[in-house]
Amino acid sequence: MSNSTKRNISVTGNIEFSDLKVTDPKNYAAGIPGVKAALEHVSKESGLFRSLKTLSRMNQKEGFDCPGCAWPDPDTPSKLGEYCENGAKAIAEEATFERVDKAFFKKYSVEEISTWTDYQIGKSGRITEPFILKPDSIHYEPISWPEAFQLIAEQLHTLDSPDEAIFYTSGRSSNEAAFLYGLFVRAFGTNNMPDCSNMCHESSGVALSETLGIGKGSVVLEDLHEAEVVMVIGQNPGTNHPRMLTALQKCKERGGKIITVNPLSESGLNRFKNPQQLSGILGKGTQLTDIFLQVKINQDVSLLKLLMKRLAKREKDEESVFDHDFIKEKTNGFQELLKDLEKYDEDQLLELCGVDSTQIDEAVDLLAKKSKIIICWAMGLTQHKNGVENIKECMNLLLAKGSIGKKGAGTCPVRGHSNVQGDRSVGIMHHVSEPLNKAIKETFGFNPPNKEGLDTVNAIQAMHQGRAKVFIALGGNFVSAASDTAYTAEALENCDLTVSVSTKLNRTHLTVGKTALILPTLGRTEQDKDRFVTVENSMGKVHQSKGRMKPASDKLKSEPEIVAEMANAYFGESSNIDWMTLGSDYDLVREKISEVLRGYEDYSGRSKGSGFYLPNNARDADFSKLPGGRAQFSICGLPEHNLAEDEFVLMTVRSHDQFNTTIYGMNDRYRGIYGERRVIFMNPDDIKEKGLKPLQIVDLISNYSGKQRKAENFKIIPYNIPSKNLCAYFPETNMLVPIDLYADKSNTPVSKSVIVKIEVR
Repeated sequence: MSNSTKRNISVTGNIEFSDLKVTDPKNYAAGIPGVKAALEHVSKESGLFRSLKTLSRMNQKEGFDCPGCAWPDPDTPSKLGEYCENGAKAIAEEATFERVDKAFFKKYSVEEISTWTDYQIGKSGRITEPFILKPDSIHYEPISWPEAFQLIAEQLHTLDSPDEAIFYTSGRSSNEAAFLYGLFVRAFGTNNMPDCSNMCHESSGVALSETLGIGKGSVVLEDLHEAEVVMVIGQNPGTNHPRMLTALQKCKERGGKIITVNPLSESGLNRFKNPQQLSGILGKGTQLTDIFLQVKINQDVSLLKLLMKRLAKREKDEESVFDHDFIKEKTNGFQELLKDLEKYDEDQLLELCGVDSTQIDEAVDLLAKKSKIIICWAMGLTQHKNGVENIKECMNLLLAKGSIGKKGAGTCPVRGHSNVQGDRSVGIMHHVSEPLNKAIKETFGFNPPNKEGLDTVNAIQAMHQGRAKVFIALGGNFVSAASDTAYTAEALENCDLTVSVSTKLNRTHLTVGKTALILPTLGRTEQDKDRFVTVENSMGKVHQSKGRMKPASDKLKSEPEIVAEMANAYFGESSNIDWMTLGSDYDLVREKISEVLRGYEDYSGRSKGSGFYLPNNARDADFSKLPGGRAQFSICGLPEHNLAEDEFVLMTVRSHDQFNTTIYGMNDRYRGIYGERRVIFMNPDDIKEKGLKPLQIVDLISNYSGKQRKAENFKIIPYNIPSKNLCAYFPETNMLVPIDLYADKSNTPVSKSVIVKIEVR
């Protein structure tokens, strides 16, 4: 009898409706409503005074780094507080008074908890001690730390091959924990290290590496202040990276212009009311977007080609708009790009992208005259079949304008989790790096595996097919974050053992293997025996983070301790690595990182205060490692969806009361949605044409590779979105994203362009 049969687990939770209220979308972000919402949330979760004291230390030089997004801190943080509404909510979630303890699991079975919504599960509270879910049981029960580590070691020893284990990493882990984790996994003998980058920014890493020679962005925070033009493409900073709005505000105050490219007009890019300024409290705030190009879902390449065609035409007819000195000295392939652009008809590109021609000309007028241009993007570009080419087309524009390697210009992929970039920098990756392997051998005395490991998609498929039997997650909510929810749940349930290193309860703790462990860890805000860890922000700066709060339980361990004790239990006395010392001495870990990786010299010392930037060749306009020693222009094709009459393109998004898969509340204040998440945003004309009605209840259906997937019970919301496009929240609609459809080269799931049909209930 299979594990899924023995445990009656729901992968969706409750899909009944709560009280839905719909208002007009807001025309600005933050301001007094943002302050009010943050204070209400922290007061309810963890007490006002306690939370304010904690928030005063967030993103400060001697404090802790926000566990939310990876937006960088200014060198001189605001004395009023360097945090946003979402950051306050993240802290409240971590500092909550609620506890998931022995009594909780005795009262609630995993079967019952699985019927709750993700919001209800998340509100259960902090996990207080290690728990085990034994085979044939539906209740977690306590287990001692030594017993838990011994169980993991025994299970790993039973595997026929190290490649039968999967070691996942989320973006919340520190550099120290991630480095130790990667070291343990390689010493164990596999490169099966999928991480959350595989599901979000892997397309950025591939595209940037192939065009500029580094898989990271090239700008620093001050560049945004000095930019003449900032293009924000496929990103909603008002909800996902609210502190970015302050940087955009400074850009506008210094005369810069902002072009926004997105299928939805988002409040945060319309107007920003900075709550730390009088104008943001009493005045109208700052109008951010100067030109809004409302592109159809996944037609960014069409739009960018049209912009470049018109720029090329203007140069031919009137003036020099491209940086020919930069192109000649630093790049390859520009003439081939121009020749390829000639193949495309402007009217066809206009129809595909859906943007008005006069708005295109406004953007061209602006871009033609400026060279200090920054392009910022997020999942709206990366999570498509052509995600890599989406970013490469952006690089074509920047390279043509010479907008790389100079102040106020460059690339800005905005990372969605606080240390996802740092994890990758210190070695969390399924790819093989010969220089890294060589350095590890020289420092630690063993040969790391030279066989490429499994990324997230391939890891899920391996578990589903029985080729992988152990799954260990260093943070994250894997089942809710991944594509094809039901398939992913089945994959985890096929495992003999699943292990989650977590702070709070989530749905991944319910869709588990025959045996499951939850290992509770310290949160970012909590004291760690006066030790500090380090993280890397979205712009490549490494700095310290030191928690100050009393831990939620005296039975919690830090992530480095957990990884080290896991490794020690597996290797025992056979290892020449002193895992236990590394797990307790973070300075020693940083010393070892500096021996293995370039750019981390005097690691502990330089990480204090404002921290230090890692080397970045694109920032220096050094492309010597690329073919011919030059940055590369790319020839990109147009995306193909070929929609039938009754089909739509769906993109998944976050609500404003959400960070990744963590649901803070049931409201999406900026879009005018209150009390409910099971909604589908739809063009009003499409609603009428299809004979549907506002608030009508429908199901969403996707069909890929002969398999039908259904997301049930959604209410239609008329919204300003292009025709034939739909928008809904994740993780509620992740089940529609097929496991076997992903971006070329990066394997990133197509969460932002899923073809669906609407079925009336």
